[in-house]
Amino acid sequence: MSTQTNTKSDFSELDWNKQDGLIPAVIQNHLSGKVLMLGYMDKAALEKTLSTGDVTFFSRSKQRLWTKGETSGNTLKLIAIDKDCDNDSLLVQVIPNGPTCHKGTESCWLDDNAHPFLNNLASLITSRKGQSADSSYTASLFAHGTKRIAQKVGEEGLETALAAATHDKEELVNEASDLIYHLLVLLEDQHLSLSDITANLLARHEKALQSKA
Repeated sequence: MSTQTNTKSDFSELDWNKQDGLIPAVIQNHLSGKVLMLGYMDKAALEKTLSTGDVTFFSRSKQRLWTKGETSGNTLKLIAIDKDCDNDSLLVQVIPNGPTCHKGTESCWLDDNAHPFLNNLASLITSRKGQSADSSYTASLFAHGTKRIAQKVGEEGLETALAAATHDKEELVNEASDLIYHLLVLLEDQHLSLSDITANLLARHEKALQSKA
């Protein structure tokens, strides 16, 4: 997937003196919002990250520049990077190529702590697939099959639209919640995920931007 890098921040204002020339960089999955890892950059690492598009750190253990994935192949493609309000830390948005943690996991933190709630909900829905139909409502939906799940998405979509048409905000929140939940079930039934949808929306967004350029 082709992506554009957003690096509009003025990094000349970064405070490199607080931590002896190093600045912590929080790495976040641009598509899912999941926190992946924490690394440190010096000026050279930041410059290389910006120039190559592959996230590069200063390794405190090796005492040299280290491009993530230089040996494993599990690179981090830079999408966006920004400094915080105190100019002493960075938030780096990436698309990972493979697991980020050296232990072979997606994140260096436990999934339940690193993921936004919707992703945790999607994971819970996945865990219900194949369970006994009487064990949970989600399991019963999977047991009834695609047609029933798709029907529920249609029903909830209509009810969401009706709530909006009548300006019933409380009901709109409830119905929209039902719609998103059932849509997540349908995506799982079709072996798709939120990341697939986010990636598609991102590609459309970039295409629209390119057409205006």
